[in-house]
Amino acid sequence: MRALTEEETQTLFSKLANYTGRSLNNLIQPPSDALKEGERYVFRLHDSRVYYMKLSIANLATSISRENLLSLGTCLGKFTKTGKFRLHITALDIIAPHARYKVWIKPNGEMPFLYGGNIVKAHIGRWSEDCPEHQGIVVFSMDDKPLGFGVTARSTAETRRLDPTSITVFRQADVGEYLREEDTLFTTT
Repeated sequence: MRALTEEETQTLFSKLANYTGRSLNNLIQPPSDALKEGERYVFRLHDSRVYYMKLSIANLATSISRENLLSLGTCLGKFTKTGKFRLHITALDIIAPHARYKVWIKPNGEMPFLYGGNIVKAHIGRWSEDCPEHQGIVVFSMDDKPLGFGVTARSTAETRRLDPTSITVFRQADVGEYLREEDTLFTTT
């Protein structure tokens, strides 16, 4: 487990900023009243996966050999072989409270989304104003439970003019992945 390089940090932060916007600063340096004295969160890389954890836990992990260490903290995602960063569904609990743009889907649209489908206009209950096209967005149920995240297919203004069967949000990850990919989600090889 090691700290991220400058290039890896830049790639990670640009991906996270796509979903969180300016509140990315709260992930890096949470408000002082939220933490004890001297405690902060860090990002660490282990086997091409990026983990988010407290610094004190990261320091304790140095006593465990790399071969024996499977996971530590919350896995945000992994770097691909080409150097791009792909967010995993495990990052949802980290980015959902800090999301810049949100969409709430109706109960009849939850199951198609959780089975891996994109979100159509008919399933949208409400969403954040002034959301641009191709922007990261966090998907919530109508009772404010985070279900996943994706990328907008159209801006908010364009979506109002679409027919009900048009795709409005492309799915990136959803909580149904915990069941669909349980064999491969946490594998290290």
